[in-house]
Amino acid sequence: MTRSIINPAGLHNPTGFGYSHVVSAPGEQVFIAGQYGSDAEGHVVSEDFEAQVEQTFANLRTALEAAGLGPSDVVRIGTYIVEHDLGKLEVLLKHLHATWGTELPAQTLIGVASLALPGMLFEMDAVAVRG
Repeated sequence: MTRSIINPAGLHNPTGFGYSHVVSAPGEQVFIAGQYGSDAEGHVVSEDFEAQVEQTFANLRTALEAAGLGPSDVVRIGTYIVEHDLGKLEVLLKHLHATWGTELPAQTLIGVASLALPGMLFEMDAVAVRG
């Protein structure tokens, strides 16, 4: 698959914030539902934010692999953080850059009051493209 990352000169450089402004890719879209820091039974793995983010990224990779895809096929993510603050953003940035380097997907981060289950602090959905 050939995906194209575009960060126009007229806009700020977003990579330090964990996303790209525009990502385009030809092919079939694959939608990954919201993943969270859960074990195989759906229980939240920890009360610790970073542990939940780490497990969420592992679960995203599992979902992508089940579709025959990987992180490089992801063109957009949505991230949802309970009681978002800059400390939590730094944790997320660490995992974003470890997964995508500087070739980041488009992203919308939304701070929320709560998520679907008690104890959930982070959730991420994704759109990937099978080229």
